[in-house]
Amino acid sequence: MDREYLKDKKKIVIKIGSSSLIHEETGGLDYTKLEKLVRIICDLRNQDKDVVLVSSGAIGVGVQALGLARRPKTTSLRQACAAVGQGQLMMIYQKLFQEYHSTAAQVLLTFDVISSDERRKNAINTFNELLQLGVVPIVNENDTVSTSEIPYVDNFGDNDRLSAIVSALIGADLLILLSDIDGLFTDDPRKNPEAKMIPFVPEITKELLSMGKETSGSGVGTGGMAAKLAAAQIATDSGSDMVIANADQV
Repeated sequence: MDREYLKDKKKIVIKIGSSSLIHEETGGLDYTKLEKLVRIICDLRNQDKDVVLVSSGAIGVGVQALGLARRPKTTSLRQACAAVGQGQLMMIYQKLFQEYHSTAAQVLLTFDVISSDERRKNAINTFNELLQLGVVPIVNENDTVSTSEIPYVDNFGDNDRLSAIVSALIGADLLILLSDIDGLFTDDPRKNPEAKMIPFVPEITKELLSMGKETSGSGVGTGGMAAKLAAAQIATDSGSDMVIANADQV
């Protein structure tokens, strides 16, 4: 799938993971990547494209703000970190978007947005209104109240699946997953030098899904290739193309 094919997409969901936002060595935010991401989104908006950003990072920001040595293992402490970090992360996004004369809005979702007809309708209406107003919705799972008890997964998968669900909700024609890996590989390229990149996937098959790895290569991220393949299945089923790209190369 080349850039020429993608340039005409009008409704885009961009997901960025924790490993692409946070310096793993220190736990601090990577402001250079954040600023570049916001600048690109604002430029897409200036091309009359609707853009929704699904952003991880709240827990990581909370860990740093609270002075914790490592990402917590207990759910309650992770939720406490999210409560601190989500507000700080959103404040940074708001300031960056304002620098480019754009407005961002916070949208926190839980699984019941897709299990409840009424809440799904409300979420769709909210997204539509924000996009019509020229606002960039910034979406995250509501970690402070949700443990993501989804029937087929333990969680949204570092927002990979959540971004695909958002794509389906708004009728997006393109989902971009920004990660710390270049794309889809036959195996984890960090562990297997023989792993080969798969440049184009016309159909999500059972064989392809079986290749997915549950683990993330980063100490700050939680979504692996299995989550990305599951997201691809949700996105393509709803009529959206999906791209996995390395955030360092955008």
